Amino acid sequence: HRADPALGPQLPGAEERPRQKVAAAKLNEEISSDSDVESPALSGKRKRDNEAEEEIEETAQEKKLRLAKLYLEQLRQQEEEKAEEEAFKEELVAGRLKEDVLEQKGKLQRLIAKDLQPPDPAEIRVLRGHQLPITCLVISPDDKYIFSAAKDCSIIKWDVESGKKEHMIRGGKKGTEGHVGHTAHILCMAISSDGKYLATGDRNKLIMIWEAATCKHLYTFTGHRDAVSGLSFRKGTHQLYSASHDRSVKVWNVAENAYVETLFGHQDVITGLDSLSRECCVTSGGRDGTIRVWKIPEESQLVFYGHQGSIDCVQLINEEHMVSGADDGSVALWGLSKKKPLATVRQAHSNHGAQGLEQPYWISSVAAMLNSDVVATGASRCSCSASVRLWKCNEGFRKLELLFDIPLVGFVNSLKFSNAGDFLVAGIGQEHRLGRWWRIKEAKNSICIIPLKRMAAASSVQTGEGS
Repeated sequence: HRADPALGPQLPGAEERPRQKVAAAKLNEEISSDSDVESPALSGKRKRDNEAEEEIEETAQEKKLRLAKLYLEQLRQQEEEKAEEEAFKEELVAGRLKEDVLEQKGKLQRLIAKDLQPPDPAEIRVLRGHQLPITCLVISPDDKYIFSAAKDCSIIKWDVESGKKEHMIRGGKKGTEGHVGHTAHILCMAISSDGKYLATGDRNKLIMIWEAATCKHLYTFTGHRDAVSGLSFRKGTHQLYSASHDRSVKVWNVAENAYVETLFGHQDVITGLDSLSRECCVTSGGRDGTIRVWKIPEESQLVFYGHQGSIDCVQLINEEHMVSGADDGSVALWGLSKKKPLATVRQAHSNHGAQGLEQPYWISSVAAMLNSDVVATGASRCSCSASVRLWKCNEGFRKLELLFDIPLVGFVNSLKFSNAGDFLVAGIGQEHRLGRWWRIKEAKNSICIIPLKRMAAASSVQTGEGS
């Protein structure tokens, strides 16, 4: 029986029951809602459990595949890094090869002259140890040592940094038995480009070979019939060229302790010799007025004329150009493709003597900073006048421009630039290396280390065609 609302109040409890059902339904909803959202801690635990289950579920085959992919990715990255490194090395090598090719062609020229500054005379270091005039010197390839020799027949190995003697090979008197070393004026010396061998030549026609590191005597070469006046190792080899007052050039293999051949051509005593990496050498022929380029494999020679006096020194600047000096006071630049000088400076170190009787100062030594535009000349000067001059080779070696003077007193019998180009070494004597024509008493028989400062840290490189 349904109650009619119009009929008055309903039975007690009839309204509460639906309300209770609604409340119960809401409560159920709330409980259900709470069970869907877990606490963060519970959620994290469940996630870890799931991951652990997944790991357990990864088969051995899947693990292998995953590790293989990881390994391949590492390899790929390593290969990329290696490829980048190789590309960098190739660029470096290509740059070096290009320089080597240009050097071989005589077309590599480092433009250093514009940055050089005159040295402070107070910074020039003087090393004393020889009793008589220094005649020749060389610098080790690493620029750490200087080897010098003199008319007292001695050889000294100097430490460049400290200026101290590392070793001394004393000279002996002729006829002295058991003496290891020279017993006559040493006129020339050379060091191999790997720094292994040192060669020295004397007035007694002998060439002695030494181990440069220990100064131990290794061999003695005989064969020249007069004083040995020039020595040079072919760059990158142990092939040695020697020149003599007997007018000949000889070729030796030092590593094999062997004589190779003799070349003839000069009409007067040979006064100087130089070589680089090509199988050829250049010589100055004193009073025959020639410079000769000897092509060893072909056994042929090129003859160059230019100076008016005795040509006493010659040095290669690069594989295609050289500089020479003579007792007429002139300095000349040469290209191997031209028989006449490309440039000549007369009275390069000015004149001396009474008015009307002036004589030029002899050029007693020349040096070249390898593959650059800088050369140095040394002369016989007394008083405080400059006896070393630095020059810039201009306009494709067609002009010599004076850079500055370096004040030294005496005969500059030998000049050498360090391989890095940061210092110049001069061997000074009271007399000329080849004779006793006159003596400068004020001079000190010594080695002078001249620092070369540059305005800019880096030098530019020019690859001109040259001459």
